[in-house]
Amino acid sequence: MKFFQKSHDGGPDSGVTGYWLIECKWLFSIVLLRFSKGSRDAFHSHAFNAWTFWLKGRVIEEYCYTFEQYVWQAFDLKFTPRHRFHRVIAQEVSWCISFRGPWVTIVTGK
Repeated sequence: MKFFQKSHDGGPDSGVTGYWLIECKWLFSIVLLRFSKGSRDAFHSHAFNAWTFWLKGRVIEEYCYTFEQYVWQAFDLKFTPRHRFHRVIAQEVSWCISFRGPWVTIVTGK
């Protein structure tokens, strides 16, 4: 559980810095995100659904399997389902606030 913490979002190679107001993975998270220009180039999915409100800047979101692209900028609101395999490329330093749902983990076994 995190309260008022700062760290990389997406691992140390990510150009995204998270400023967590709260992270309670089994319940919800609220995080302010700063995307450096260019950001992380890796496609990825998430363990949570998220609503994102873009505050400043401009990013391009690309979907891996459909090759679709969307542009998001200040005052746009977007929903990202946890199964979406995507990447986000910041055209400039960009900020958003993300409201994340509970984490869903998949347990596999024999």
